[in-house]
Amino acid sequence: MRHTQLRSFHAVAQRLSFTAAARELGVSQPTITTQVKSLEGEFGVELFVRRGRRIELTETGGGLLAITRRLFADEKEAADFLNETRGLRTGHLRVGAVGPYHVTDMLAAFNARHPGLYVSVTVGNSRDTLRDLLDYRTDVAVLAHVDPDPRLVAIPYRRHRVVAFCHVDHPFARKRSLRARELQGQRLIVREPGSTTRLAFEQAMAKAGVRPKVVMEIGSRESIREAVAKGIGLGVVSEAEFIPDPRIRALPVMDAEIYTYAHVVHLRERQNARLVRAFLAVLSGLLAVSPAAGRRGGVIG
Repeated sequence: MRHTQLRSFHAVAQRLSFTAAARELGVSQPTITTQVKSLEGEFGVELFVRRGRRIELTETGGGLLAITRRLFADEKEAADFLNETRGLRTGHLRVGAVGPYHVTDMLAAFNARHPGLYVSVTVGNSRDTLRDLLDYRTDVAVLAHVDPDPRLVAIPYRRHRVVAFCHVDHPFARKRSLRARELQGQRLIVREPGSTTRLAFEQAMAKAGVRPKVVMEIGSRESIREAVAKGIGLGVVSEAEFIPDPRIRALPVMDAEIYTYAHVVHLRERQNARLVRAFLAVLSGLLAVSPAAGRRGGVIG
């Protein structure tokens, strides 16, 4: 078994595509196919099965992928360790985030301190962002909500009020703020189930005994903003994510405690990894400047 065979298998298994794997590794697709077939032939196993035009991992392939994830994460960490003598002048930090709003100031501070390091950011929903972290595809993640998990360390970072927003021709647009009871029966456009903003808003409305009328569900902040701008209904968004637009007005709900949170999360087993430590050092500096940001405090895990 050669390292190149495992690397080829890992690339295909991560993307479930021989073509994408070949592109990533900078080799031809026949080369990738040969490497995987050789690995299967050497051990008499089947790692992938074809379902029409798609490929899927077999049970054996899934078990091997769990091992190669750790293997290549350790390989990256070894390279980071050997590069440490260069004074953090080289390296690749991989960040996952549920949105660009909370992570941007961290990235700016990190880049200012370590301009020679390469940073890539993957933006996705909470489920995918957490999965990428657990699968070693990212080094740190910025998440709105984290369930207790012994594998994870989560550091509270920011808290932002959730506000409602409406079209400029809506009667609410003449107000400076709302009370929860005013949202009773109002047409509402919401994010998909699992959205932390939606969850925080629904919990606050339930506590106030208020039931808005959900008329549309859209899995995109930008699309919700456009729907509100067309007068379809009201939206809700974190203040940090609200983009000023002459077509809409933001309105805080003054008698309801509605907040979203940002946590910086990393794998407990990788807390001493060079780039993770460097990112956490920058985070500590940001929290020191604005200690109230993380006042909910504590570590989840």
